[in-house]
Amino acid sequence: MSSKSVQQLDRVVIRFAGDSGDGMQLTGDRFTSETAALGNDLSTLPNFPAEIRAPQGTLPGVSSFQLHFADHDVLTPGDAPDVLVAMNPAALKANLRDLPRGATIIANTDEFTKRNLAKVGYTTNPLEDGSLESWHLHPVALTSITVEALAGFDSLSRKDKERAKNMFALGLLSWMYHRPTAGTEAFLNKKFGSRPDILAANLAALKAGLNYGETTEDFAVSYEIAPAPMAAGTYRNITGNAALAFGLVSASHRAGIPLVLGSYPITPASDILHTLAGLKRYGVTTLQAEDEIAGIGAALGASFGGAIGVTTTSGPGVALKSETIGLGVSLELPLIIVDVQRGGPSTGLPTKTEQSDLLQAMFGRNGESPVPIIAPQSPADCFVAAIEAVRIATTYRTPVFLLSDGYLANGSEPWSIPSVSDLPDLTVTFATEPNDTDAKGEPVFHPFKRDDTTLARPWAVPGTPGLEHRIGGIEKANITGNISYDPDNHDLMTRLRAAKVDRIADTIGDLEVDDPSGEASVLVLGWGSTYGPIAAAARSVRNTGAKVARAHLRHLNPFPANTGEVLRRYDRVLVPEMNMGQLAMLLRAKYLVDVHSFTQVRGLPFTTVELADAIVALAVPADETATSEVRA
Repeated sequence: MSSKSVQQLDRVVIRFAGDSGDGMQLTGDRFTSETAALGNDLSTLPNFPAEIRAPQGTLPGVSSFQLHFADHDVLTPGDAPDVLVAMNPAALKANLRDLPRGATIIANTDEFTKRNLAKVGYTTNPLEDGSLESWHLHPVALTSITVEALAGFDSLSRKDKERAKNMFALGLLSWMYHRPTAGTEAFLNKKFGSRPDILAANLAALKAGLNYGETTEDFAVSYEIAPAPMAAGTYRNITGNAALAFGLVSASHRAGIPLVLGSYPITPASDILHTLAGLKRYGVTTLQAEDEIAGIGAALGASFGGAIGVTTTSGPGVALKSETIGLGVSLELPLIIVDVQRGGPSTGLPTKTEQSDLLQAMFGRNGESPVPIIAPQSPADCFVAAIEAVRIATTYRTPVFLLSDGYLANGSEPWSIPSVSDLPDLTVTFATEPNDTDAKGEPVFHPFKRDDTTLARPWAVPGTPGLEHRIGGIEKANITGNISYDPDNHDLMTRLRAAKVDRIADTIGDLEVDDPSGEASVLVLGWGSTYGPIAAAARSVRNTGAKVARAHLRHLNPFPANTGEVLRRYDRVLVPEMNMGQLAMLLRAKYLVDVHSFTQVRGLPFTTVELADAIVALAVPADETATSEVRA
């Protein structure tokens, strides 16, 4: 039994940081999985460079993984780490500014060589020059201790042994926070089962890290964080991309039709393609196309054939797909366009998050081409949002944009696995027989004879006897579907397609407002991944006694029917966005309400502190005449 003291904590934020090749994402992911298994609530923020292998030991090459876990509900990955594991000088320098005084630093002293220090501009060693006196510094020779622990592995080179230092660090952190290692050991067995020497070395390094924490005098205290109270159920840790893929498959199952994904790999959406490619046994067909245009063309063709056509991409890919999205609007067929947003324009910041594709999804096509838009609010919520996207697409026979982003895609949180029977029934009814009569009273199929409630046209699978009809991008006559250049018909069809999207508002419910006192004068309205930071900031402000209301939009086109009434209910409305104010622009244009836009485009999510400061500034403005444009 350990003779060291154990302290109870209610929450911890840990950031693992190192070179891209140091295995920090794997280390963080394994620590997260073990933490989830213990029942803590958690939220993660992987942050890595776009380059597969940036120059070693440089600031642009730093990769980090931040985990916030607690004995209560967690809304964000945490504003600032309590513990920083720095595998080299670059990792220390890149992250030190985020580390509050008094936090803990575990630094790999082996990498603090004169050459590595010079690469990032250190003229003296910060581990020795006293500049880190304000932090709890633990200098640990992670690399050399790992190599020494693997001295008996003669078949491995020194470089191979050094690669296991991330497992040593994981073992040490697992000891510090009483995390189990059984899941990691099973993971390593699966990953390196065909390389017994590599497997044994990683397991030995993991155990060496645990033993080091137990025996060294440098770490006198370990910590325990009790499980968080959660509703009964079966949980797993899940990323946004995985949840979105599972949601699409579940929706396909509930609709009773196959799912076909046509996609071209692009960061940060590629994991959806990878996940769905492994689910063929559930009626999923995946096609990795030669480019973005071919990907969406295959998806739209699958929809014409009676499947749920899906294409996944990011902003640059949406630009290439825009013509086919317009074709989908004209054909009035279901189609799901998943846009996992990243920093732009052009290639921009491929691995960083942003919400800057909202206006592109709203207007990025020729002609009057309205498309419904929905957005998930958390990694686990991507599952629900995917099902909702399929419901709208199949019910209203329309392309639907699903706007995720890099923060949701790569972040993770506990997910209560739902029962399939509790998911909505999305059964699709195809047209199987004529739906009208011609001038002679003979039965005839009219492909644009619409449902009175939804204005959706019938979905007839090609090859159905008697239901032959034309499709294509040229305007069709209402009801008959014949090619039409009639001006009045084009005006009618344009208005019908817009009205069809507007009618979706009848089925999405009102915008719900969280206003505990009912006396708030400030409303914070968000969309997408700003949910967690806004909720945490509102909680922080309320803890000071201030009154603030908040609401979050899942549906961005159409908006919930009561959105205008909600906006006019409050004296001031704050809209935080990771763009230059795109939702704010839409709200001002549609409802003539002068919302206050709070924006940033740094490739990172908002912190709780900066949002709380913005809320307080708006609740008690220092200058009533100040501009309504506030920026972080």
